[in-house]
Amino acid sequence: MADDDDRLADYLAHRGLVVRLAYDITGTWTDAEDVAQQVYVRWCAVESPVRNPRAYLARMATHQALDAVAARDRIGYVGEFLPEPLIDGADADLLTAHEVEIALMVVLGSLSPLERAVFVLHDVFGFTHPEIATMLERTPAAVRQLNHRARAHVQSRRPYKEVDEAALGTLVGTFLAAAKAGDVDGLVALLAEDATLVSDGGGKINAAIRPVVSAEKVARFLVGVASLLDPAGSVEIVAANARPALLFRRGDGSVDSVLWVLVGDDGRAADLYLVRNPDKLSHLE
Repeated sequence: MADDDDRLADYLAHRGLVVRLAYDITGTWTDAEDVAQQVYVRWCAVESPVRNPRAYLARMATHQALDAVAARDRIGYVGEFLPEPLIDGADADLLTAHEVEIALMVVLGSLSPLERAVFVLHDVFGFTHPEIATMLERTPAAVRQLNHRARAHVQSRRPYKEVDEAALGTLVGTFLAAAKAGDVDGLVALLAEDATLVSDGGGKINAAIRPVVSAEKVARFLVGVASLLDPAGSVEIVAANARPALLFRRGDGSVDSVLWVLVGDDGRAADLYLVRNPDKLSHLE
């Protein structure tokens, strides 16, 4: 039917928006895929004409994503929650989206779900406060306040130096050599004094439950992690969430972890994000 064809065309025209919103709010590619499928089913079931498909689909995606986050919160998540890495093979709309950059995603993850949704809808996708208020069934004033708090938090994040793959490779080679040798002092020299490492094991694999803070503590943690790596494994530099990252594989080819090393203006590692939760890595194999 022509109506069905039009409805499918509208969905496909805005699917990138749906997937990006879902990932930005939930932080996982798995949830983003689920939300996109649920939105499509619900969209096809809408009987009345839709004057603004983009806003309608954004509202549906936002509510589905918020529901997914609420369900996860009810179950509880063990330890720190980091975004599911986006590497080649993920949705093309996500791979090219500027807001999925790892440092920004980590900051977004520290906001409340509503603050996160409002920030993404307004600052990323350009919806107005009144439009968002309608989507979320809030007043424009409440939405404006949520956006103000979210934006202030995002703007306060630490600045990082852009590091290309070659420079990161050199830094990481030194890192790994020192970690495998148990050279804590050598690692400390590569780390900012207030360096922080956040690891995500989801309660399913060895990882720190809370952030590790200070150069010496991070160095000792890295030495411990290096001892867990498969001696027959490998490491490669990949593009993940708009930044170079390290992908560690075991000898059988399965993915052990993904590590981002974000460098401060002084050239030393300032923040490190380590994803080890196997549920967030299975799509990379």
